[in-house]
Amino acid sequence: MTDLDALAGLIRADSAARGRTISRLGYFCAPFRPVSGPFSDRVIKVYRGLDDRAELDRLAEAHDAYVAALKGAGVPMPDTEFHLVPVDGVTVPVVVQEALPEDALMRPRMQAGTREETLAMMSASGEVIARFWLNTRGSETRIGFHPSIRNFAIVEGEAVFFDTFPPLIGYSREEMGRLLLVFSDSRLMRTLGPLMKRRVTGIQDEWYSAPETLVGLVGSACRLRPEHAEAYLAWGRDFARDRMSPWAEEALPGLQEPPRLPGYWTGVRRLLGLQGEPNV
Repeated sequence: MTDLDALAGLIRADSAARGRTISRLGYFCAPFRPVSGPFSDRVIKVYRGLDDRAELDRLAEAHDAYVAALKGAGVPMPDTEFHLVPVDGVTVPVVVQEALPEDALMRPRMQAGTREETLAMMSASGEVIARFWLNTRGSETRIGFHPSIRNFAIVEGEAVFFDTFPPLIGYSREEMGRLLLVFSDSRLMRTLGPLMKRRVTGIQDEWYSAPETLVGLVGSACRLRPEHAEAYLAWGRDFARDRMSPWAEEALPGLQEPPRLPGYWTGVRRLLGLQGEPNV
């Protein structure tokens, strides 16, 4: 059973006492891994606290439901827990997740690998994408998936997905758009975001579209390794036909040339100063 008092102590501690920050750039938080203690084999992700207990309780329920849905759809994941932790009078959402080997993170491996190695990683992550959408097809619940390269690790040839926040289940499009603002780690985003609400809300659309998640994966690979773009596009077209045939007709037009990030997302990234670092 998770020691919430110890977890609260970690959250209060300054960055040196917490341990090493895994990623300083991220839309929602900067995950860290303690160097010692009961959480030294975990990555801790601390999100903004809220005063609205009903909203936090709904978030906790949604996160549990989302993890269950991902696992039920056959998505490989590290052990993941969600907690609402009281810290100095504020309740903060915290994800405690089994730490994956740092050398398993897909993004740096894609940057360093040979063409054949990167294509093998694309195939591994593509299989997870196809499995998720095929297994959730026809779901009556609104459910999404954010299988970007930075949200995967490759462990013994298998793609492992580790991004569970925000939980993409049970929220309407407008509600999810609001969560993207409420829980953004950037004060600037929370201040200016309401002025560009339509753009921020649009960020999520790819996550709820089977063909767009595949196109997004290929687009990320093309931007990371432009010298292999034609190989990635060819892989994507073949994969769409072979493994995601229900959505191939929608995906194929986006796989004729290197996909570009939507304008609304590049604008938000510039606002936040994000460069696509791993979101462990």
